[in-house]
Order: sequence, then C-alpha cells, then structure tokens
Amino acid sequence: MKLEAFSTLQAVIEEGSFAAAAAVMHLTPSAVSMQMKQLEQYVGQTLFDRSGLQVRPTAAAVEVVAAMRDGLHHLNALRRRTSVAIEGTLRLGMIESIQPVLLPGTMRYLRDRYPRLAVRPMRGRSAGLMDAVKAGQLDAAVVAQPEKGRLASLRWHPLTQREIVLVAPPGERPDSAEALLRRHDWIRYDRSTATGAMAARYVHARMPDKRSTLELDTVPAIVAMVSAGLGVSLVQLMDPGICQIYPVRIVRLGADAPTLRISLVIRKADQDSRLLLALHEAMTATLGGRAAYAAM
Repeated sequence: MKLEAFSTLQAVIEEGSFAAAAAVMHLTPSAVSMQMKQLEQYVGQTLFDRSGLQVRPTAAAVEVVAAMRDGLHHLNALRRRTSVAIEGTLRLGMIESIQPVLLPGTMRYLRDRYPRLAVRPMRGRSAGLMDAVKAGQLDAAVVAQPEKGRLASLRWHPLTQREIVLVAPPGERPDSAEALLRRHDWIRYDRSTATGAMAARYVHARMPDKRSTLELDTVPAIVAMVSAGLGVSLVQLMDPGICQIYPVRIVRLGADAPTLRISLVIRKADQDSRLLLALHEAMTATLGGRAAYAAM
C-alpha cells in the first residue's frame, strides 16, 4: 500500500467527491477510485457508502485519516531534514515572470539549509519547460499550469496564483475594464502563453470584434508601453514592483477574472526525491514569506 493513498483519502473527504479529489491530487477519477478500493482492502473496512448517486465517507474513513494525519506530517518532516542525502545538482526551469519573486529566496533558503544542493536554473516558456521535464532534460520546472491537457507522466505541485488584471495609462480616469478596452488600443500578451490565451478569451467574450495592435511576450515590455500611453493590456503581475518603474493604473476584472496558476512540475517517477522535496520546501517557504526566515 502506497502512503499517497492516505493523502488521497483525505482529499476525497475534504473535497466531497472522487472527481474533485482527483483534480487536487492530479490523478484521474478512476485512479482515485482504485486507490480507495485498495485502501479498503488494506484496512479491512468499508470507507465509503456507495448506495447513493455520490459516494459518502463512512466514520471509518474519517477515523483512518485522523489516525494517519500526524504520522504522515512527521514522516515528511523527517524526510526533509538536512542530511548527507540532500546533496547533488538539480536542473531547474522557470518562466521569466516568476524569477524575481521566487528565485532569490529559493536559492538563499537552499544555500542556508541544504548547502550541498546546487541548483542550475534556466528560463523558458511553460510548454517548452514541461516538455524538457518530461524528456529528462530538466529535473523540475516552475511553469504556468495549463488549464487542460496536463501530461499524465508529470506531477504538479501548486505554488501560487495570480489574477489577470487590466493595466491602463497612469493618467486614465477610473473606469471599468470593458470601457477602457473600448477606448484604447489593445496590447496583446503573447497568445501562445497561458496568460495570453486567458486574456484573449476574456476580451473576445466581451468584445468579439476587438483586435490587438501589438503583441509582446514579456510583462515589463507591455507595462512600459502602457505606461507610455500606447494602449491597455491584460497581464499577470507576478512582480508588482514593475509598476513602480513604469507607473500604470491597475483595474481588477472582478469575480470572473481569469486566474493563472503557477506550479512546480516534476516527473511522477521522481516524486519521492529528497532533492526535489527540499526544492519544493524552499519555494513554499519563499512564497509564504516566513517572517522567521526573513529575519535570519
């Protein structure tokens, strides 16, 4: 019995269904169902009531999760302890927009906690970095998680997410995103990227005839153009500090704003690697902004 089955059981209870747990655990619903059947055989008890339209966890399922929760947490802590095993080199891909936010803190954390672990970062676009991980050319990558078509051989660890916002020239009066789009030229973010595709869908759903006058592939370049009064754009601001260099008016898109999810992606075969667990730990600490660590 694999330990991850207990984590899947917890996800089913928390999310309310096999399908929802599958999305959280990055598995197929059939894989979740199989894990739960294997777990029932292992513990020798029925963990779900399957008599209705949806499965419902039994009291035994809740008891199993409660019994395993502390043990799994402690086991993960033991695996992450500094030891001679946490040494080597990781080839890490990372999309450019997240590098200023994530890379310095991650490298500092690893230098302080795991000095024998070296990271060799390289930049790229999400699709190319995912392909490189799958092919074994990279050990891991931080990418924009695709909304669909995720590769089954990869394991996804969500890190952070950012709403896509509209940026307008700094002197522009307050107004809705749609009104600003009608009034200005649309500077499109590269349509081959996850951000660009989300932004285009948002615009075309509201203004089917809207056409872009310019297409760029980096947020700093787009924000600089908008700051100069050359149009408006829909972007994700991973590093809001860019708006101090190039002032713009930021307009949120509301409850239906597209959201970009940034994840650490590795091969499923490497999911128990101590080196990659240390890397994920460093990234989580960096993005969580742990005050204790920042004061060191």
